[in-house]
Amino acid sequence: MEVIQRFCKIYTDICKISTEDLNEIYSQNIVFIDPITTHRGLDAVKSYFSNLLEQADTCKFNIADILECAPSKCNVTHIANWTMTLTLKGSDRVITLDGTTQLGVKDDIIIFHKDYYDLGEMVYEHVPLLGFVIKKIKGRLAK
Repeated sequence: MEVIQRFCKIYTDICKISTEDLNEIYSQNIVFIDPITTHRGLDAVKSYFSNLLEQADTCKFNIADILECAPSKCNVTHIANWTMTLTLKGSDRVITLDGTTQLGVKDDIIIFHKDYYDLGEMVYEHVPLLGFVIKKIKGRLAK
């Protein structure tokens, strides 16, 4: 099984894996970037996932498609479009979020991972007062 297939399998439901499963897809020197922060190295990524696993009841990714990129000067070899469904422990609220991930693969291992998604949609809009304000602002800007 190639690394992209292993990636899709692991991301089916992050809450059903252990952080050791990340060894199957990420290099020791992985650079993992999301809208919150940058993680450098597999140990840092495992720590990030460990925190996620403690807080989430489910975290599923429906990967719509993965596009292979033509060779270029950057690290990106694949682009994945996905929809994430997240339920936090102790909450009935389901957070659904669309996003895109850029992946860099070398020697059948991921060396670069960068996520693009709306952080406000994922986090801020779910904070009671702040969420109300953000939704009002979005509504005015959409007119």
